[in-house]
Amino acid sequence: MPSSPSLVDGPAPAAPVARRDRRVDLVVAVAAVALAFWVTSGLWRDPNGRAITVNSSDQALFEWLLAFGGHALTHGENPFFTQLINVPDGVNLAVNTSITVYAAVFAPLTYLVGPPATFLVVLTLNLAATGLAWYWLLSRHLVGSRLAAGVGALFIAYSPGMVSHANAHLNWTAGWLAPLLAWALFALGRPGNWARGGVLLGVLVAVAFSIAAEGLFFTALALALFLAVWSAHPARRAQARAALPHFLRGLGVTALVAGALLAYPLWLHFAGPQRFHGTGFDPMIHSEDIAAFGAYPQRSLAGAAGLGTALAPNPTEENSFFGVPLLLLAVACFALLWRRAAQARRATLAALGVTALVFGVLSLGPEARWDGRRTGQLLPFGVLDNLPVVNAALPSRLALVVAPVIGLLLAYAIDSLRADPPRARAAGPAWLAGFAVALLPLLPVPLATSAREPVPAFITAGTWKRHVPPDGVLTPLPLTLDVTPDGQRWQAYALAHRQGEFRIPAGFFLGPGGPDGRGRIGPPPRTFDTLMDQAGRTGLVPIITDGSVRLCRADLRYWGVTAVVLADRVHGAKYDLDEDALRRTATAILGPPRRVDDVWLWTVPGD
Repeated sequence: MPSSPSLVDGPAPAAPVARRDRRVDLVVAVAAVALAFWVTSGLWRDPNGRAITVNSSDQALFEWLLAFGGHALTHGENPFFTQLINVPDGVNLAVNTSITVYAAVFAPLTYLVGPPATFLVVLTLNLAATGLAWYWLLSRHLVGSRLAAGVGALFIAYSPGMVSHANAHLNWTAGWLAPLLAWALFALGRPGNWARGGVLLGVLVAVAFSIAAEGLFFTALALALFLAVWSAHPARRAQARAALPHFLRGLGVTALVAGALLAYPLWLHFAGPQRFHGTGFDPMIHSEDIAAFGAYPQRSLAGAAGLGTALAPNPTEENSFFGVPLLLLAVACFALLWRRAAQARRATLAALGVTALVFGVLSLGPEARWDGRRTGQLLPFGVLDNLPVVNAALPSRLALVVAPVIGLLLAYAIDSLRADPPRARAAGPAWLAGFAVALLPLLPVPLATSAREPVPAFITAGTWKRHVPPDGVLTPLPLTLDVTPDGQRWQAYALAHRQGEFRIPAGFFLGPGGPDGRGRIGPPPRTFDTLMDQAGRTGLVPIITDGSVRLCRADLRYWGVTAVVLADRVHGAKYDLDEDALRRTATAILGPPRRVDDVWLWTVPGD
């Protein structure tokens, strides 16, 4: 184990910071913040009226989580389980991405400006903070050159995977957690720091679990593998043995602190109601294509020039997409560093190389694919996929671990080249050209955004309270799911504007009910929502019989619905919906609606 936070052979303690270094610090900070605003600039045009084009459903979900978390905090409700959606069963948020810490910290802002604006603020801060956190770790603990630290940090923060997940994933864009967790873990090996360091790491683990549990799991696996390889190297074994007692005591304190803070959410996660194992996502689909490592991402200069590909399962999962020039540059940096390194430094390089290789292979999923075609070759993840916790991870996201390794190699190589420039006259320009050719095509372009349907005045004016009793159930048409997220947007508005609570059937969440006992997105479908989904998708009114009317009314009684609402414009996250077909189908089942404000309303009588 490391005896200092400078595990990867950082510089000796520095002299007082020079004025030039402070200027570099400022330039990197400005670049990190400017790039964050650049990537999210489409949303800043109108935070309440625009959505991320390729992932408006996840944006709506995170907006709801921010609103619900703030509401739970201010009303003394359980932030890890809710009855507001998926009535009557509720939803276990501990097994979902509940971003509880963000919801609590930003609750005042959510009440002040609303969930969409808070979502945008958190997303922008995530990107900027990731760059700043990696720059702090690199410049203060790992390399001597501030320029090297800046290049490495900005690459990691705006790597293709991070920009891809900026399409609405507040969990995965919280990349600032990884360098803090790494620093706190390495610091446990310092003599006399195990108690204080263990407390700090325990708190960080609890925060990371509440924001991005899957990301915490990947970070823990990567750090464990890195430390195992590093400690096993002959040049580091003695240092590892000397630090081991301090390290283990620190981990014990970490386990106690994190266990105490996470006892209840962990119980809910593994033993609470509405839990499940696995996910509703197919690991064969959500695995990395081998060719994707050398491809270019869509939201980059190369992608804007038409060099992007469709090798990812969707635009939010371009988890590698480094491009061939960057892969070649990373290999060249590794070779340069290996040739120049002493045995102790080679332990670090070996650990980085093994970590990148293992996670790269695991990201390929159960079966190898090349350029969209399955090869039939069984891979290690196909064996590990049956293990608890592992079966809840999407294998393609394991490739996200490769980006920090590449960023570290870039930083180390620049640091080495600046400290000891190559003797050949042409070598310097060649390295500069190599960095330019590899990195410039990956510069991010703004996320694609588009206008989205406004929350109806029926909700914003509070009219719904005259038609839904306290704790009553309202359902929009079609029912709320990942592809039709309006219901949770409406509910988020009501919670954030202190209008009170209404509950909704279904919702966008992960819960039980999938094949073989695995999880699924939303609840298993019933007759009423199936007919509405069919009408909205096809634009055709399904055949409605007396039997289907009885089944639909039984569904509404099961949910306890008192009001059915259809807005003039319904948002479909993946496809357009036909509002007229929805209205005619609901009329065939429930009778003629009333026009209230800007919606059609059907009142459902009680038993």
